[in-house]
Amino acid sequence: MNRQAKCKTPRRHPPKKPPNSQRDPVGVYLRVRPLVAEDEECCIEVISSSTVQLHAPEGFKVNRNGEYKETQYSFKYVFGVSVSQMELFENVAKPLVVDLIHGKNGLLFTYGVTGSGKTFTMTGSPGQGGLLPRSLDMIFNSVGPFQAKRYVFKTDDKNGMEVQCEVDALLERQRRENNLTVLKTPSSRQKVDPEIGDMLKPEETCKADGVDEDSCYSVFVSYIEIYNNYIYDLLEETQEDAIKPKWNGGGTPVRQNTEFIPPQSKILREDQNHNMYVAGCMEVEVKSAEEAFQVFWRGQKKRKVANTRLNRESSRSHSVFIIKLAQAPLDAEGDNILQDKNQVSVSQLCLVDLAGSERTGRTGAEGTRIREAGNINQSLLNLRTCLEILRENQMYGTNKMVPYRDSKVSHLFKNYFDGEGKVRMVVCVNPKADDYEETLLVMRFAEMTQEVEVARPVDRPICGFTPGRRHRNQAFREEMSQRLEDRGDAMSALNGMVLSLPPLPTSELTDPNDEITIPQLIEALQNRQRIRQMMIDEFNKAASRMKSMLQELDSDVISKENAILEQNGRLAEKDKVIHSNKMEIERLEKKTKMQEHKIDILQKTTKIYEDDKRSLQQEVDTRGHRLQRELSEKRRMEQRMQGVVSDTQHKWEKECERRVNAMQLEMQNKLWVKDEKLKQLKAIVTESKTPGRPEPQPRHTQPLPQRPSREERPSREERPSREERPSREERPPSKRSASPSPVPTTTPVRPRHRRSRSAGVEKWVDHKPPSSLNLGTVLQPVIPNAIQVSAPNEKALSKCDRYVLTHQEVASDGEIQTKLIKGEVIKTRGGGQSVQFTDIETLKQELTTVSSRKRKSSEGAAAGGSQTDGAWTDVETRCSVALEMRAGSKMGPGVEHHGITKRRKP
Repeated sequence: MNRQAKCKTPRRHPPKKPPNSQRDPVGVYLRVRPLVAEDEECCIEVISSSTVQLHAPEGFKVNRNGEYKETQYSFKYVFGVSVSQMELFENVAKPLVVDLIHGKNGLLFTYGVTGSGKTFTMTGSPGQGGLLPRSLDMIFNSVGPFQAKRYVFKTDDKNGMEVQCEVDALLERQRRENNLTVLKTPSSRQKVDPEIGDMLKPEETCKADGVDEDSCYSVFVSYIEIYNNYIYDLLEETQEDAIKPKWNGGGTPVRQNTEFIPPQSKILREDQNHNMYVAGCMEVEVKSAEEAFQVFWRGQKKRKVANTRLNRESSRSHSVFIIKLAQAPLDAEGDNILQDKNQVSVSQLCLVDLAGSERTGRTGAEGTRIREAGNINQSLLNLRTCLEILRENQMYGTNKMVPYRDSKVSHLFKNYFDGEGKVRMVVCVNPKADDYEETLLVMRFAEMTQEVEVARPVDRPICGFTPGRRHRNQAFREEMSQRLEDRGDAMSALNGMVLSLPPLPTSELTDPNDEITIPQLIEALQNRQRIRQMMIDEFNKAASRMKSMLQELDSDVISKENAILEQNGRLAEKDKVIHSNKMEIERLEKKTKMQEHKIDILQKTTKIYEDDKRSLQQEVDTRGHRLQRELSEKRRMEQRMQGVVSDTQHKWEKECERRVNAMQLEMQNKLWVKDEKLKQLKAIVTESKTPGRPEPQPRHTQPLPQRPSREERPSREERPSREERPSREERPPSKRSASPSPVPTTTPVRPRHRRSRSAGVEKWVDHKPPSSLNLGTVLQPVIPNAIQVSAPNEKALSKCDRYVLTHQEVASDGEIQTKLIKGEVIKTRGGGQSVQFTDIETLKQELTTVSSRKRKSSEGAAAGGSQTDGAWTDVETRCSVALEMRAGSKMGPGVEHHGITKRRKP
């Protein structure tokens, strides 16, 4: 049986919040601390109300070349050395307090180098209260008359708030008073600490406008510190408070034996609305600004501070003072608080005093102080990293994860950066030259923080009750009390009249003939009867007046009821209008959301296109520069080549002229030799004539045509193609096919040719193009086992081992010479065949023009010259020569290679 796997708790989805595309940048303010000594060097200059300039101090080199570099930084507002605490509060903290009263969250923290005045800016001193006491004073001046009784609002230990009735609140007060561990004596009355006395001047108090008077308020405060990345509650009762002496009934202190218990660190949790809070943190309900500041000062004394080289009381931890304001609406009568937890609105303002960044080399820290400084710098670095990633996600549309959990400071305030309230930062700087490097880093961080945008908080929903309920209820109570007083006056007058009746005389009769007592009694009774009748008349008049008053009240009530009905009708109409407006607003919000989505898409598309355009423009510019360089290089190369061509042309013109002159001289010599040979041939023919045979006609010899120069030769384009050349039958008779001459007496010698190397037992591919001409020579290359093709193909090549190509071209002397280009067929890796040429045979034919007999010239030529000419006139020698050129030979196609002269047969 398989064990059932554990089921994971499904992730809780965040609550749906109304869409809010409006964003506000983080408000960053700069405060410059005055210098301690007037003659001290200052490196910060306030240029305007929003700009400062940093000057490098003497002896400090910013750039590598040693020049001084001045930088300017802009902020939302810059406070100089002469600014007051009141002016700072009016610009920075007062808007956050107004938002707190209207149900919105806020975060205000001070940032800077150690000893730059952060704690003074947040706390202040007697007579110069900082941002924290002024914020408390403004809160209680605004909501003081509308505060609920103590313990009506009660925390539920889950970052929520519950509402109790007045009876439960009274029982809670009694229970807590009975559980007090210290008995109050007349001498134990709390006194104001002289260190915090008179923090504010009476004329500096302020009050918020637009406070909802139909709600009840209650203020809770808590104070924590983040020390070495651990959270500690400064309001929690520690070991020092536990060992204080208790007083017995006689007024003498009782000593207790207690052990030292270190404070326990707190953990961060997430409530049902995904807001971060410190679990188990003590929240104290306060009813006045003095009480709240006393609670703050009690925790301030427990904060971790130390004496360093740069600051006598240097904060070694980040302190967070949280002001939580709970408000709930009154019921329809305006008497009691509405007992509905969903109607309770809780807003909070966090005042954070960050510890200053420091360098251990300057502070002279050792041991524990080094570890504290490292944790402080690490937490500030992580806060900066979170803000940088937030800025990158907002500016470039990325979705990188923000490392909030790497530090308790950033994790605690995650909701503010995600859009749960306004965020403001006061950057405190010290203008002295020793802090220039740290101040430069602080300025860069502050400038980067201004680019982070936070979603604007939405307004809380309005309760459906009629506004002004509290005032109407008070007015109604005053009127009823006045009427009751009037009615009591009337009844007291009536009772006075009843008591004012005359007393009855004595009715004792002593004598039957007494005629005085009875008449006196009758007169008294008549008198009383008259007074009674007067009283009845007065009572009837008062009754009629009361009746008329009641009728008037009834008519007033009826008229008010009618007015209420009319108002209800109007309210119903207004509700319909509000409903239609809500529907229209929802439609417009959907349309706006769609348009915003389209705008985002268009913006992203535009950004992509702009990036592409920028990259293409850069590429075009780069290619343009490259093209310009290439054009300039080309022009330089053209100029250089023109010079080279002109020099080469001039050189070759001279060389051609020299070669033409040499060729003309050589041709003239050859013509002279030919003439001599013809003369000798004529003499031989004349001597060898026999009688009885007709004398053959003399053969007219024509002089050899002179070879045209290079300029007179036709170009490659002007030469006729192979198809346009005349066939052998159409050609004029050449030396080879001259007219038949008389048969000489000597037998002509048949020329011999060298046998082709292609004869063998190997299988050949004989490639003869269709344009090849049949010259009709006696000796023809015979290739056995050959496949004759007009165009090579893969099938023929696959069956053979050798390959020969028959190529014909016109030689320099005007004759056609045949080249046999031979090669080997090699199989390739892909299954095909390739030909590697290895040998070339050139077949050239010349006609015999003289007799085979060698004769010396009859004109008496020189012995040396006749011997050379005889070698040229030897028919056997001329006709037994084959030209051959192998692949890789250094001889070109136009070079003749003569074979060995064969011996004549005897």
